[in-house]
Formats: sequence, structure tokens, C-alpha cells
Amino acid sequence: MLCESAVKQRIYGIKLFQKIQHPLRNKRCQMITAGDFRNGVTFEYEGNVMQVVEFQHVKPGKGAAFVRTKMKNVITGAVIETSFNPTAKFENAYVERKEMQYLYQDDGLYYFMDMETYEQMPLNESQLSDNFKFVKENEMVKIVSYKGNVFSVEPPTFVELAVTATEPGIKGDTATNVTKPATLETGAVIKVPIFINEGDVLKIDTRTGEYLSRC
Repeated sequence: MLCESAVKQRIYGIKLFQKIQHPLRNKRCQMITAGDFRNGVTFEYEGNVMQVVEFQHVKPGKGAAFVRTKMKNVITGAVIETSFNPTAKFENAYVERKEMQYLYQDDGLYYFMDMETYEQMPLNESQLSDNFKFVKENEMVKIVSYKGNVFSVEPPTFVELAVTATEPGIKGDTATNVTKPATLETGAVIKVPIFINEGDVLKIDTRTGEYLSRC
């Protein structure tokens, strides 16, 4: 059975889950046509949230004009290409990013706190992004949601993490093209130059998981 505090945390999570919905969700839907596409525009398509990656207005010598579009599913990351009639209408999709603090993990749930209300929200592992492995407790992150449904957690672009396990570094060898595995304080494993030692604090690019420098 859940203890009273755990039940309250889940209730707080539900309340915050409701608050995280975009403020425009109850207003009349705003529409966009394919002829208005621009790179970065997000819209609903066949039940998915898509973002325009590339587009091209095509006017063939014969036949109707169309908009050739490359678009990405913002939730799954899948990229597809298709063509639309310039007058085709779609509902604008507003993806919200809310800054929150990561607190701790317990019993398969990851808890985050709204720094304005101090309410906590639990998320399960499936709602986290792959690069969440670079986030340590008390780090500020962005909770990404669409219509109140959280589908990703974005860590800071750059983080500083200590090395907790790696083979001893080779003194005097500053080569960066020869690497070895190193375990960071969050448990993530990355490739680092051979001169890195346990206890070193490293700057990491969370987008690629690459070592950038020693702090």
C-alpha cells in the first residue's frame, strides 16, 4: 500500500498535470493551411503532433500546385515526407515547455517540483527523454507536454558531471582522439580522453552525449 505522503505526491502530480496544459487549450482552435507552412511550425496531422523540417511550394506545368513537406513527429522523432494541397487545413499544435526541478527517483517514478507552487509531479521512465541519464538531483529541466500530456523531459544543453569510475589516466598524455569509457555520477557511460581520471568533473553536451572539456 502507498503511504499517505506518496498518495499526496500523486495527487499533487495530477493537479500539476492539469495545470501544465497550454493556456490556449480551451480557446477556439486556430487553423493553419499548408500554404502557410514555415520551418519549425507545429501542427496536428492524423492524430500526431508534427513539426515542419523542410517545405517547398511546387507549381508543375500541368496539374495542381502542392507543398512538398518533410516533417518530424515531435513525440517519436520519426521523420516522413509527403505532399499537401496548399489549401489543406490543420490545427496548430502548441507544445509547452515548463521549467521544473528534478528531485529524486523512487519506486520507478521520477519526481519533479514546480518552483512557483512547490507542488511535485511524478513521471514514469517512459515519459523521460534518452538524455535524461545526464540529469542529477536538483537539476533544472524542462517538462515538455502537449495538451497536458507529458512526453519528454529536456535536460540543460550542457551539464557538469563527475567521473565515478574509469581506468587510470596516462600522465602527460593529452591526446583527445584516443578514448576510453567512463561512468559519470548519474550512472551514464560516455567516451572520454585517456588522460581523464576518477573524480574529474567534465562538461557534457546532453544533445550528443559527448565529452567537451574538463572543468
